[in-house]
Amino acid sequence: MNLLIKASSFVGKYMAVIVLVITAVALFIPKACLWISLSWINWLLMVIMFGMGLTLKFEDFKLIFTRPKDIITGCIAQFTIMPALAFILSAIFNLDAALTAGVILVGTCPGGTSSNVITYLSKGDVALSVSMTSVNTLLAPFLTPAITYILLSKTINVDIVSMFVSIVTVVIIPIVLGFIINKFFIGFTQKIIKLLPLVSVIGICMIIASVVSHNASKILSTGLLVFTVVILHNILGYAFGFALGKMLKFNQQKIKALSIETGMQNSGLATSIANTSFSSMAMATVPGAIFSVWHNISGAILANIYNRWNGKKYN
Repeated sequence: MNLLIKASSFVGKYMAVIVLVITAVALFIPKACLWISLSWINWLLMVIMFGMGLTLKFEDFKLIFTRPKDIITGCIAQFTIMPALAFILSAIFNLDAALTAGVILVGTCPGGTSSNVITYLSKGDVALSVSMTSVNTLLAPFLTPAITYILLSKTINVDIVSMFVSIVTVVIIPIVLGFIINKFFIGFTQKIIKLLPLVSVIGICMIIASVVSHNASKILSTGLLVFTVVILHNILGYAFGFALGKMLKFNQQKIKALSIETGMQNSGLATSIANTSFSSMAMATVPGAIFSVWHNISGAILANIYNRWNGKKYN
């Protein structure tokens, strides 16, 4: 058990490097990862979301009532800034239908759990980050399909019912199950919670390896374009989240949390939805996979920058 805990701590600390190495292997030696079927993506994401549920407590939702302005701001930022940036960048770079669908799915998905870790490393408002991630994830079954339909329906057939069912199945149900188990068997969850980074990193790496290895040749032919859009999407998300926090006169801890929560997405969910709802367009899964790689790298860099930016504590 101690060995597993040490391994979990190691992969959590060096997640960005591990993800980058796995991506490189899948891209340049695809045969090494082709055994990971695309059909596994939903199951892998369900395991990751179940792990997220195991970490949630009722206290994580208290901020909805004690700091509603902060939560509402995070929700609005998440579901307006990132979808709008995705749509604009797709148009500017004239992406084809499949890549456009993938980029917009990344934009319409809620924030990822990585944002909570990066906020912690940045000395930001962790409680706010966790609450925003939780609330936005619960809203995702309704807002993600609706916004995706609005942005894509003129060019691509979007089945919002299928998307709703997919999000509920692979995200909401596992999270709720994890939450319930944590509530009634907290002694058990406290024993295994230190292993969750190991499980999450393995799951994320397998999702990335599957998508990248099965689309290696196409990624290599369009790689620079896709990476450029993904990087801009992520960085502009950080910047707009930061600017919004400044405009609303949030303190530094809140600004950090809002910036990170806005820029970091649940790209695993975007990949899962693309694989399920846009299965005829294989490249739709690629932006989510690349975003998973990049936002862990950019998040680590941003945490280092924000960690040096100290100011007042909470309002």
